Amino acid sequence: MPNKIAVAITGASGAVYAKVLLDKLVLLKDQYEEVGIVMSNNAKEIWAAELGNHAYQDYPFRYFDKYDFSAPFASGSAKYNIMIVVPCSMGTLGRIANGVSDDLVTRAADVILKERRKLILVARDTPYSLIHIKNMELITLAGGIICPATPSFYSNPTTIEEVAATVVDRVLDLAGLELTTYRWGKK
Repeated sequence: MPNKIAVAITGASGAVYAKVLLDKLVLLKDQYEEVGIVMSNNAKEIWAAELGNHAYQDYPFRYFDKYDFSAPFASGSAKYNIMIVVPCSMGTLGRIANGVSDDLVTRAADVILKERRKLILVARDTPYSLIHIKNMELITLAGGIICPATPSFYSNPTTIEEVAATVVDRVLDLAGLELTTYRWGKK
């Protein structure tokens, strides 16, 4: 089955993670059939504040309103097999963990989990409260993957985008996509 990927961008700080993911998905276009994007209004505001632009509009993907329940990835029959929430706010994470499907982001995550497909949440908050940790546990027990936006530095990144790429490359690995990236122990 060709990959169909849903990307949700929520209102947590860390728009650079979403930008780097979208940039890399453009380059990996031979590894998927479709990419659908849903962004919250807060995500759009944070992108503008942190990145100084509205370039999220310029990517060659299908965009859906946060309340568009007719989006294909709102149903398991559309066979979207990967969903990445980047960055994932703790509010969104909590609603997903507790089955509150009140918008397209949480409905799509609910679908991905019930269909036993790949859900990757790039949690971007610190520190974690016990509520956050318990919600992460619930998602993990349901089959989702929590991938905190915690960069690595052994590749010696020198720009903010290179730092963000250390997380995004890990997310793409978790999604099962093939990419060229720094690998520990390889020269």
